[in-house]
Amino acid sequence: MTHVEEELNSQPECWIRAAELAARHGGALWAPGERVAIVGCGTSYFMAQAAAALREGAGQGEADAFAASEFPYGRSYDRVVALTRSGTTTEVLDLLGRLKGGTRTTAVTADPDTPVLGAADEVVVLDFADERSVVQTRFATTALTLFRAALGLHTDTVVTDARAALSTPLPAGLVECTQFTFLGRGWTLGLANEAGLKMREASLSWTEAYPAMEYRHGPISITTRGTATWMFGEAPEGLAEQVRATGGLWIGGSLDPLAELVRAQRLAVAVAARRGLDPDQPRHLTRSVILAP
Repeated sequence: MTHVEEELNSQPECWIRAAELAARHGGALWAPGERVAIVGCGTSYFMAQAAAALREGAGQGEADAFAASEFPYGRSYDRVVALTRSGTTTEVLDLLGRLKGGTRTTAVTADPDTPVLGAADEVVVLDFADERSVVQTRFATTALTLFRAALGLHTDTVVTDARAALSTPLPAGLVECTQFTFLGRGWTLGLANEAGLKMREASLSWTEAYPAMEYRHGPISITTRGTATWMFGEAPEGLAEQVRATGGLWIGGSLDPLAELVRAQRLAVAVAARRGLDPDQPRHLTRSVILAP
């Protein structure tokens, strides 16, 4: 078993622990009514997209998501929350350094024994969700579970669905597809973006991600036999039928969307195996991007 397989299989237990932590550390993330920006790089950026949409949708206050390198310093925020598994990513540390003493910051990390400990005003540690893999799975979903629980949006059903996602066979014909499109709406758009990234990182697949309603505005033109379209959350009316009419494989999400992401992680590993690739050795990637001065 690869490291990434072992880690993605441990997600239900990690989510239970994260939900318990939220009760004690939720106040370090934000306060109701604060204007919040959530930042990250790569996978963490896509989890930030989901978390920001969830918070604003829950009526907790304005929330935006940015890649750390694209943070708009001219805007005013009450707090900036940074996601960084390693605690060493250059763009995140640079951002926290620039904000120090001006805007309150919180870092969510898997390793506090890194520069992020001194860079952020507050740190929430998810060390039990740390990973050996370059390809992120459980840290990302555990961090998002922490956010969901802090918003009162996590339930036992999510964990049950995650276990189902790990034990249920993938849909017939899915692994054999040559192109994958992931769709989301609201907070699940971040999950769709992340599913596409997992497929690219682990299996070198041709993948795309779009807001579900935008899929009809051009991207559906590439859908045909041998392609798959996977919806995270409830699909717009008629979209499944349109995809099936093209000859493409439609995958409708039947589980909690975060559990559907676990299924997509499994797909990435399965496609990698089919293509003779090692998902623990993704091409051109390292566990943390550290830029020389």
